[in-house]
Amino acid sequence: MRSSEDNKGSKYSSSFPYWSFLCCKSSISSSEVEPTHENNMMSNESSELSHANEKKKPGGWKAMPFILGNESFERLAAFGLFANFMVYLTREFHMEQVYASNILNIWGGVTNFFPLIGAFISDAYVGRFRTIAYASFASFLGMMVVTLTAWLPKLHPPACTQEQLALNQCVRASPSNIGVLILGLTVMSLGSAGIRPCSIPFGVDQFDPSTDEGRKGINSFFNWYYTTFTIVLVITQTVVVYIQDEVSWKIGFAIPTICMLCSIILFFVGTRIYVHVKPGGSVFSGIAQVLVAAYKKRKIELPSEKQGLGIYYDPPLDGTANHVLSKLPLTNQFSGLNKAAIIMEGELKEDGSRVNHWRLASIQQVEEVKCLARIFPIWAAGILSLVSMAQQGTFTISQALKMDRHLGPKFQIPAGSLSVISLLTIGFWVPFYDRVMVPSLRKVTKHEGGITLLQRIGIGMAFSVLSMVVAGLVERVRRNAANSNPNPLGIAPMSVLWLAPQLILMGLCEAFNIIGQIEFFNRQFPDHMRSVANALFSCSFAAASYVSSILVTTVHGVTRTHSHPDWLTNDLNAGRLDYFYYLIAVIGGLNLVYFVFVAQRYRYKGSVDLQEKDQDVELASHNTKD
Repeated sequence: MRSSEDNKGSKYSSSFPYWSFLCCKSSISSSEVEPTHENNMMSNESSELSHANEKKKPGGWKAMPFILGNESFERLAAFGLFANFMVYLTREFHMEQVYASNILNIWGGVTNFFPLIGAFISDAYVGRFRTIAYASFASFLGMMVVTLTAWLPKLHPPACTQEQLALNQCVRASPSNIGVLILGLTVMSLGSAGIRPCSIPFGVDQFDPSTDEGRKGINSFFNWYYTTFTIVLVITQTVVVYIQDEVSWKIGFAIPTICMLCSIILFFVGTRIYVHVKPGGSVFSGIAQVLVAAYKKRKIELPSEKQGLGIYYDPPLDGTANHVLSKLPLTNQFSGLNKAAIIMEGELKEDGSRVNHWRLASIQQVEEVKCLARIFPIWAAGILSLVSMAQQGTFTISQALKMDRHLGPKFQIPAGSLSVISLLTIGFWVPFYDRVMVPSLRKVTKHEGGITLLQRIGIGMAFSVLSMVVAGLVERVRRNAANSNPNPLGIAPMSVLWLAPQLILMGLCEAFNIIGQIEFFNRQFPDHMRSVANALFSCSFAAASYVSSILVTTVHGVTRTHSHPDWLTNDLNAGRLDYFYYLIAVIGGLNLVYFVFVAQRYRYKGSVDLQEKDQDVELASHNTKD
């Protein structure tokens, strides 16, 4: 039995959170309502009115400078702060590196988790324009508070020399100092929660995906978004970090704050140019409806195959091309959820629509929830693979501060700028991989992408393990060199470029693992659920930050003895940071084994019989089915 529900309006339904810049080929789903005409006498008037309405909302490329400007300046503020914040906390706030690392990890987790909430509020209630507007002010206020901690003497501890810092003789930051700092970071996270998940879909809203011109505009928009993102990263990790490290923290924080103010001005200047799409509801409510309906019908027996699909609620979709392609058939996997779509007496109205959405779900809704269930083990494996990346902004910088950072007689490389090595690795490797490696691999594997997405993710995980092993070996050499050549600052007589191998390997990890995960999630979720897919990936970084914080705290407490300090003691030369890196490598290796196990059993969306079609297993196939 197929039923239809009332048409509820015209809208575009696309949502891409922050990390979607890496997946520029994501398709955009849309829904439109066919025009109706009551009589032929009104046809000329309605066409003129339609033509007038088109002129009132230009959108398109006219809106891009304001949208991209707002997003770029917000990222400049956030990344300009985060890239060198470990140095700020240890050098200016005189924190122990474990305490500073935990603050960064917790802040990173909150910042990556909040966009999920921001996306829900935007889609279900206030819309993207208002969400970005309010969030931009929050981000600006947060930046002002953090900047004041550097400007006002009462908001940071008294200055001290590097010798005093090395000897642990500096005055620690007071609880009020730390409280103001955390307040600023929290408000900044609230700002990121609204800007990051909404900026890309708001940009996509400016184009009509039903036209060739609109589709070309969307593709170009993603390219420009990726370009501006790369430029922002390079600027923050070179120019801004250098100003903070060598000139002044006041100026180094004031620059991002002023940029954030400029982004707000730019955003509101384009208000009359934007296409404003009303909120159309969140997919989370549909997920909840399936779970509630399945629970209420848990005692009902599933129909036999002879009874067919006639007793399931399967209304037609809206009929647009994108949604027709995303129509999912009923599968036997997680069959308990199928009960949510079984039609019981009195659950349908005369027109075929549902009486209660919380008692009857459609086949499409059920299969969308199954997509979440199938992908969850893959998503969980991705969390631990990102823990190694969290060390780039914490202990890698601590290592750099204890090494010779001179590049020539006068210039000294800022510790926070070293991650540029990973960026350059990605910048060189991705085009080489796309233009050279993929065509060569395609001839061997007969796979369109050269290798499958899960294989690409697995290779990235292997690189993350290898990077931690190399990091441990380099730290061992650095520690031995520092202890063999003692000096007041504890700096080892070896170049900071010894850290390049582990950063290059981490760049390869990002090029394989992160890009692979984003593309995998976007392909395996239904079109209109890609907001959930990208939000889950953002949550992976949040969870990885929390895992890293728990790991650091545990190691700090457990490895301390009466005769030896803990592995992560404030004096790197007395600790054993290399052991900590080896521990992360072991955890990553075990996680890689788990990932291979679940990846071999993963099956694509849209496969009708998930128990028999072995060709749908990703790691064993040469042909993908999206």
